[in-house]
Amino acid sequence: MSEPNSKRLFYGSCFALITTAFSFSIRAGILPELKTTFDLTATQLGFINSMFFFGFPISMVLGGIFYNTIGPKKIMMFALFAHTIGIVMTIFSGGYVGLLISTLFIGLGNGCTEAACNPMIAASYSGKQMNTLLNRFHMWFPGGIVLGSLISFAMTKMNLGWEVQIWIILIPTLIYAYLFYGQAFPEPKKEIASMSQNLKAMATPLFIFMCVCMTLTAISEFGPSQWSQLVLTKSGAEPMVIVALTFGVSAVGRYFGGAFVHRFDQTGVLLGSAITATIGITLLSTQIGSLAYLSAVIFGMGVCFFWPNMIGFVAEKIPASGAIGMSIVGAFGMLSTSIWQPIIGGWIDSARVKATSMGLEGDALELAAGQATLQTMITFPVILIVLFTILLFWMRSKKIA
Repeated sequence: MSEPNSKRLFYGSCFALITTAFSFSIRAGILPELKTTFDLTATQLGFINSMFFFGFPISMVLGGIFYNTIGPKKIMMFALFAHTIGIVMTIFSGGYVGLLISTLFIGLGNGCTEAACNPMIAASYSGKQMNTLLNRFHMWFPGGIVLGSLISFAMTKMNLGWEVQIWIILIPTLIYAYLFYGQAFPEPKKEIASMSQNLKAMATPLFIFMCVCMTLTAISEFGPSQWSQLVLTKSGAEPMVIVALTFGVSAVGRYFGGAFVHRFDQTGVLLGSAITATIGITLLSTQIGSLAYLSAVIFGMGVCFFWPNMIGFVAEKIPASGAIGMSIVGAFGMLSTSIWQPIIGGWIDSARVKATSMGLEGDALELAAGQATLQTMITFPVILIVLFTILLFWMRSKKIA
């Protein structure tokens, strides 16, 4: 058997993650068109969105559990199948139920990508090079969202239709399929700790506390951005440009933020992120026009370090939980985001009813409903400020002890 081509496998992993990012940003960009085409309520759109985030943790956890048994190649073969079926089914869905099923398939493919590519890159490289390439790999989620958001924005302006936009997701899918085709994959590294030791480490107050925090960091990041097309459409700013700015800041921050995280430790960075995210969402809910773009930058600075530092905290502070521990924490984040989607959709529907009862209509109604929904979302990072303050003192007390 030939030796794995680590560089080609790395590039394939990056394009697989770009597929994930495109599916996130382009699907967010076409929500208004789906609403109109299939006469959907915001609550129904929320359930469609939830399938994206529900499929992700299912396949991510199962992939993490069985990675050592079946290896990354078979996991990525299923990812390709799920992505392709999900994309094609979306285009020919015909309505609400079809969109639910197709979005679930895409979510399953995205979770497989996360479950397979992280340990595969870790198995292909070592030391500083491994850390550098893992960071560059993760950069392509926000980076891909920036690219996908701008593509969706441009295609919407050209009135090309939502179906054409969905076909675009197939491009990085075919590229990663080509890069992985016929390649030898690295053998899975055996876990130092047994599954029983992993589970014992996860059955601790600190791990459970971090899972609770992850449910709020994930929805703080993905809630406003996933719904931007609906809640910001009448703000005087382009919603998909706001998404691009948000995740553009995240991509830059994750690429260059290693020294910053090292200086303040994950606990300090997480608390600072919660404060900044609160300010960002507050500004998004009150500012219109060009100031909304500045609000997006501040929001992006706030959510930039949430996901990598939550995973990094578990890896560094609860190492005995192993790879499955990191997968479980990530799954809590995605599952939470799935659960909150229809709830947020309900908030939008309720806000529209309230605005209508106040005599508002047209653009004024949509603006009021969007701002009211964002103001409700401020609750997420506000709770995190309290929780991360507790975490900061908790970890300091452990160091003193």
